[in-house]
Amino acid sequence: MNPLKKLASQTAIYGLPTIVGRLLNYFLTPLYTYNYSTEDFGVVTSAYAYVSFLLVFLTYGMETTLFKFSQSENDKQRVYTTAFISVFISSASFIVLASAFSNSISESIKFTGHPEYVTWFAIIIATDALAAIPFAKLREQAKAKRFAIIKTINIAINIGLNLFFIVFCKSVYDADESIFKGFINLFYKPEIGIGYIFISNLIASIVTLLLLFPEIYKSTYVFDSVLWKKMMQYALPLLVAGMAGMINETLDRVLLIHLLPENEALSQTGIYGACYKVSIIMTIFIQTFRFAAEPFFFSQSKEKDAKKTYAIIMKYFVIICSIIFLGTMANIDWIKFFVGEDYRAGLGVVPILLLANLFLGIFINQSIWYKLTGQTHYGALLTIFGAIITVSLNLYWIPRIGYMGSAWATLICYASMMIASYFIGNKHYPVNYDLKRILGYLGLSLTLYVIYVLFKSEMVVINLLIGNVLLLAFIAFIWKIEKKHFIKMASNEN
Repeated sequence: MNPLKKLASQTAIYGLPTIVGRLLNYFLTPLYTYNYSTEDFGVVTSAYAYVSFLLVFLTYGMETTLFKFSQSENDKQRVYTTAFISVFISSASFIVLASAFSNSISESIKFTGHPEYVTWFAIIIATDALAAIPFAKLREQAKAKRFAIIKTINIAINIGLNLFFIVFCKSVYDADESIFKGFINLFYKPEIGIGYIFISNLIASIVTLLLLFPEIYKSTYVFDSVLWKKMMQYALPLLVAGMAGMINETLDRVLLIHLLPENEALSQTGIYGACYKVSIIMTIFIQTFRFAAEPFFFSQSKEKDAKKTYAIIMKYFVIICSIIFLGTMANIDWIKFFVGEDYRAGLGVVPILLLANLFLGIFINQSIWYKLTGQTHYGALLTIFGAIITVSLNLYWIPRIGYMGSAWATLICYASMMIASYFIGNKHYPVNYDLKRILGYLGLSLTLYVIYVLFKSEMVVINLLIGNVLLLAFIAFIWKIEKKHFIKMASNEN
């Protein structure tokens, strides 16, 4: 199969549960924002910001390391079991420590009076970290369908339980009469409130790990200490890069709580977190692409036209992301209703964050140069460079312009990392990207967006008409320029 078609096929299979799940989670945003206050959603937002950091910490680059060493080592099974045992020990230790100090931890992260949140999240993070290794094995073995099925079940359970607790249980509890009232009263407590969001996640994570039991049970476990040391040497720079990456991605939601006045910190964090969800459409595609692309890039590296393939993929990636950017902003007048009215004051961050995530996606594409050459320390240095920008700009801007400062800091961070990675990568693993078309398509999408803003009126119908006409014009232009390449790829030619 043509390598580009293979990547597209794998992306579609991996992407089905990711896209559907993220979209359904996206549809949970109105459920939360119409049922909970901005302060409550601020707690949810900050909680998952901490989760992002800790999940990267507990997986410490072992997913990418598994792909790398599965290609270079003869005994793939030994690579897998060594990685699994390592993550198992660290995850179990994390649960014990977090549970033992749950009271003090809950106080320090502004979850006063809720030490149970710490324990719940410790289990969620540990089980997700452990599940990441058999999931990585499925990806390495190109078992995309099983990967997709288990991910879909996880998503279904999480969303189903959210609807059960927040909609069904609450409505039955509040009703004067219901045949389910006696049953619901046995376990439903309205004072738990947003805690049911966390409980739903907890149950889904545990079930997911159980579903991966065949991958876990069928292995003959051997811990190779010599191999582990080699793997950790490769993985630790990825851990540093991952932690720095989380600073770039989520630290703003932590800093907002600590840098804004106490009487508005949680509310502003909630508004920013909800509007960040609106911009997550771009992130959905990037994450979907990444699931398939990382193992694909490693396997493709042995082909003689590998660099040519990487260059073509980058161009198409930018095209799709540009369409997502323009399409989202062209339809923002109805997309905004996915968040409650109290949250819409923060919609100004959406175009900034969409563009920021587009730059992040380009950086992720570029990152193959330091992974293939084994120079993962560059990944750490680049991301630390971005983290310094993120921290500095957030510390300066949040007290002055609030969450808008966080959005601009994110954009500047990812743009800087993208540019730096391109120039450094050109020296170590040069790829002849079609910069003329990539920059042209990106520039055109931004120009059309500016035109849309200039002609925007108070009439929603007019805005939607203008925005979508511009979107269709952009797509038509892309088709005219790239038609021959699309046809060639579809015909299975290399």
